[in-house]
Amino acid sequence: MNKKIRKPIKNETDFSAKIVKILSQSPNKAFNYKQIGAKLELDDTKSRNQIIKDLKILAASKKIIESEPGKYLVKAESLDYYEGTIDMTSRKTAYFVCPDFSEDVFIPTNNLNRALDKDKVKVYVYNRRKGKRPEGEVIEVIERNKTDFVGVIDIQPNFAFVSTANPKMYRDIFIPKDKFGGAENGDVVLVTIEDWPKRADSPFGSVIKVLGKPGEHNTEIHAILAEYGLPSDFPVEVEVYAQKIDTSIQESEIAKRRDMRETLTFTIDPKDAKDFDDALSFKKLENGNYEIGIHIADVSHYLEEGTILDDEAFQRATSVYLVDRVVPMLPEVLSNFACSLRPQEEKYTFSAVFEVSEDAKVMNQWFGRTVIYSDQRFAYEEAQYIIETKDNTIPVDISITGDSYVVSDEIVAATLKLDELAKILRKKRMANGAISFDKVEVKFNLDAEGEPEGVYFKVSKDANHLIEEFMLLANRKVAEYIGKQKKTFVYRIHDEPNEDKLIAMASVIAKFGYKIDFRNKGDISKSLNALMEEVNGKKEQNLIDTLAIRSMSKAKYSTENIGHYGLAFDYYSHFTSPIRRYPDVMVHRLLQFYLDGGKSVDEESYETKCLHCSNMESLATNAERDSIKYMQVKYMQDHQDEEFLGVISGVTEWGIYVEIVSNKCEGMVRIREIKDDYYTFDEKQYALVGATSDSILQLGDEIYVKVKNADLVKKQLDFHFLRRAE
Repeated sequence: MNKKIRKPIKNETDFSAKIVKILSQSPNKAFNYKQIGAKLELDDTKSRNQIIKDLKILAASKKIIESEPGKYLVKAESLDYYEGTIDMTSRKTAYFVCPDFSEDVFIPTNNLNRALDKDKVKVYVYNRRKGKRPEGEVIEVIERNKTDFVGVIDIQPNFAFVSTANPKMYRDIFIPKDKFGGAENGDVVLVTIEDWPKRADSPFGSVIKVLGKPGEHNTEIHAILAEYGLPSDFPVEVEVYAQKIDTSIQESEIAKRRDMRETLTFTIDPKDAKDFDDALSFKKLENGNYEIGIHIADVSHYLEEGTILDDEAFQRATSVYLVDRVVPMLPEVLSNFACSLRPQEEKYTFSAVFEVSEDAKVMNQWFGRTVIYSDQRFAYEEAQYIIETKDNTIPVDISITGDSYVVSDEIVAATLKLDELAKILRKKRMANGAISFDKVEVKFNLDAEGEPEGVYFKVSKDANHLIEEFMLLANRKVAEYIGKQKKTFVYRIHDEPNEDKLIAMASVIAKFGYKIDFRNKGDISKSLNALMEEVNGKKEQNLIDTLAIRSMSKAKYSTENIGHYGLAFDYYSHFTSPIRRYPDVMVHRLLQFYLDGGKSVDEESYETKCLHCSNMESLATNAERDSIKYMQVKYMQDHQDEEFLGVISGVTEWGIYVEIVSNKCEGMVRIREIKDDYYTFDEKQYALVGATSDSILQLGDEIYVKVKNADLVKKQLDFHFLRRAE
């Protein structure tokens, strides 16, 4: 009988790591050299001698304890192991992210030991000598980041494997025959990992939902939601509960509120919006100032704490906006009806009412529950028409009613004055160091079946900025009002930019002739604003906008107020969108509680809620981004024979990324596909350089491409390189 013999590990440090790992996995058990050799499947004399030597070295350095002659225990407090998270690469290796290390610790594939992307793990770190990059080995998976994955099932007679399109999922999932869940070969399925036996190459799982056939529209949209653990519909019991809520307007409730039904009030929203969660009221005061009310749907009136409806809203934490649908945080009876501030209907609202001077200074403020009556509903395009023309007749091509109609002089005057005041507020904000990110948004014209017919770009204009400035004002003043009382509150915070990312961005934009001033915080924001203005309308705008946004820290929710860097506010919160964001619901509840004289609430429980809401916001953002990528690929499938002008938006050792100018779709040209020379990647120039001609392909260069492959499942475009632009 042949025993399996493994070669002794030559590197002493690596060998010590294996010993420590074995001991640390059974911290209360003592091992001798023979038992350790058996665990490592080593029984030759040379290996055993090395084990004895390493055990003595580890004991001498007090990493382990010789508990009795020849037997060793791990000394827990002296171990070089740490807790942190795994960041997988697409090359089946990973990095261990831990605050104890200034640089991430490299984890080779064979040291992952069943850890997956974003898992919380315990890692043994070795190679910590000066000048050497630390490496590590996963000793234990403490907590899985996720156990549910979307993929395509490949069914064999007695088992199946599910392969995912996620480049960071480095193993297919093994499905036993009795756990196919009704799936047919080639179906897109949602699977859950149930176990990963120590000696198994793949995790074991079961199919929990069949999503459909690959490439079908609904299948792919549901797959995006399922991949991020986001729901596609409400549980029946939640819908039933919501339907039973009394949404009628009662005189007894009106009596408890400030009645603002007689004040001129209107909404301005996207033309396809169904939930109107904010309205503006406007009144000129006798002293020459203006009373401006920012009225927000009073969701917390209907959404009672501790109910199944509230639990569901909290779990969702946000509405998810995909290209062809909205997955709402609240059932439609609330989001589109009871809480939506629809025209010519009385509604309960939570309001921030300001007395504002001619130069946009806030003279007085009031917060509380109100009842309003919206006189008019505008789309942004209609309000923009009034701002640009000062005309009160909305033409048929802009009107959301389908007909030309006349707006009252009172509403026109209010719109123009609000626009004037918003421009002053915006100017002050920019002067204080706020950064203006008016990134171009890609939108699709969809037919009745949800198929993309065309692409257009959404650009913010004065009407958008008008609403934005007054929402920012309400958010800032609510946060300031509670923040100055030093009571627990839910803030929207934004840290200073990541300097390393800014430096990396500066080296990229230098290739286009731009620069960033790093002298101080104020200079950074000023030069970023100047950069945004300078690139506006240029071919490299989208690339530079994207780089700038990526260099920023991510805004998040927290009870610890550090201010909002991007907006240049010392206090900021989210008060204005409770139909689609749960933090706004928490803000409304806390504000009312404190207005009623309540004492500061428990900070720790609210911080936990903030963390959950930030995480859910991140998942929703990723799903939204994936749905746009999916629709771009789908759109390009129908344009495979066309030539497109593109801008090189990224350069790597395996090829160039190209963004098409006319529709912002991004795809890759593989380096081997570029036939006019033999190209190699020059990291310093961030370019591909031709071996014979010294021809260079670098960021910002314009080239013509054609679709080579449009993969709906991977949401990936591959292009043919045609030629350079003249």
